[in-house]
Amino acid sequence: MTEPELSPAPPSVRLARTLAVTSGKGGVGKTFFSANLAAALSRQGLKVLVLDADLGLANLDVVLNLYPKITLHDVFTGKALLEEAILPAPGGFSVLLAGSGLVEYSRLTPEVREQLLDIITTVSPRFDVLLLDTGAGISDVVLFALSLAHEVIVVATPEPTSMTDAYATVKVLASQQGREQLHMVVNQVSRTGEGRVICQQLQQVIERFVLTPSGVAPKLNFLGDIPLDPSVRAAVQRRSLLLELHPGCPASQGVVQIATRLNSRN
Repeated sequence: MTEPELSPAPPSVRLARTLAVTSGKGGVGKTFFSANLAAALSRQGLKVLVLDADLGLANLDVVLNLYPKITLHDVFTGKALLEEAILPAPGGFSVLLAGSGLVEYSRLTPEVREQLLDIITTVSPRFDVLLLDTGAGISDVVLFALSLAHEVIVVATPEPTSMTDAYATVKVLASQQGREQLHMVVNQVSRTGEGRVICQQLQQVIERFVLTPSGVAPKLNFLGDIPLDPSVRAAVQRRSLLLELHPGCPASQGVVQIATRLNSRN
């Protein structure tokens, strides 16, 4: 089976708002946040697609307890059509899942670049929001996926290593992509207001040491923080969306507030 020829949408077609979710380091809850953010945005009436852009070490399927027979890799290799790979997910949104452990997709070859761009261009007119759940770090695959997004959300935790890596991510996005605006979410905060303080501290460092090629210091837009909450661990272990398992818990409320802020800025 061969993939149909993909072509960009005509200028008159309304394209999805493309948001990339990334982090400087792994283990900060990025994919878990992406999935629950998609559910929250869907509940606010938006048609959402989450694309697992961590092509080499994908785990969105694990978070959502999905067992896909067709993945992005099947589309890339011409074994399946793109339509067959778009699956409904719990929470009312759609997903495009990638396989895991495929070394050939952990590097940004010209083929991977073209295929990823074609897929995003093709699905964009069909949705209101396209969420790209990228890998952690600043590999060439991650940076290319981020370059395809209108907006980037950097997820971090209060841990010093996470903040250091978040700073490095912002620095690279500013210098290489000229990003003057980035969103920030702080996960696993232990007290009210901690996330905003962390964001402000990081902003101060950025203003001293980071500039875009045009000489502008990037601005971090604080979207909100998510409390450290035992309900999150319970949802992860059950491979369920937090918003469905514990919709009233503090972490769920944090995600919903972030979705509301994003929606209001659309």
